[in-house]
Amino acid sequence: MSQDFWLQNYDAACRMAQEIAEHIHERNRLQRTGGNPAKLNMTLRASLQKLKQNIAQLRDTLNRAAAQRQIMQAEADRRQNLVDDLATRETRLNASFKGDITEAEPARSSLMTGGNGSGPAVNPWLINESEETLGLGFGEIKHQQQQIIEAQDAGLDALAAVISRQKLMGQDIGNELEEQNEIIDDLTQLVDKTDSRIKNETHRVRLLETKSASCGMWVVIVLLLIAIVVVAAWQK
Repeated sequence: MSQDFWLQNYDAACRMAQEIAEHIHERNRLQRTGGNPAKLNMTLRASLQKLKQNIAQLRDTLNRAAAQRQIMQAEADRRQNLVDDLATRETRLNASFKGDITEAEPARSSLMTGGNGSGPAVNPWLINESEETLGLGFGEIKHQQQQIIEAQDAGLDALAAVISRQKLMGQDIGNELEEQNEIIDDLTQLVDKTDSRIKNETHRVRLLETKSASCGMWVVIVLLLIAIVVVAAWQK
């Protein structure tokens, strides 16, 4: 049920309670004046039963709406107080109908003041009402609640957008890290290959140095032999 439908049902139940109070007052007047209240008694029994069912339905609908977070907790508490007050009136009306008390709430003013029978008429919507809704009509309260819900939805949408952007940033960072890791792996392989080549070239240079040293020694020996031969020939 929508919030507005619940308020309409509550308003209808309040009007039914008022009508029952007026009928009980009329029934008691007939009894005092010697009239026949049988028809009114039948109507009152049916009306009291219907009022009890309506109150139970209001409670059930309110509990489901609160459990599903269709209304704010403060509004749920305010409506719970309204239903409790209406249930108290229903109990008093039943007691008055059965003759447990001498007179029902006879007038609209007593119904609107919570059953004390005195004081100016007070709007029942203002019972335990918060400052945010003080003096507002049904349509204004509905509009205010709708604005609150829309603001909450907008906040959730903004939060979802932020989370979505963070998710995309996380994915981009992950992709960048994977690319950097691949580059590092390539550099590592290149360094390993270069190191291996350097070692091979170093070994070759050492071999060449060894060969060069050997060749130089043989050149010296050959030159010495040639010198000896030349000297010997010159002496002859």
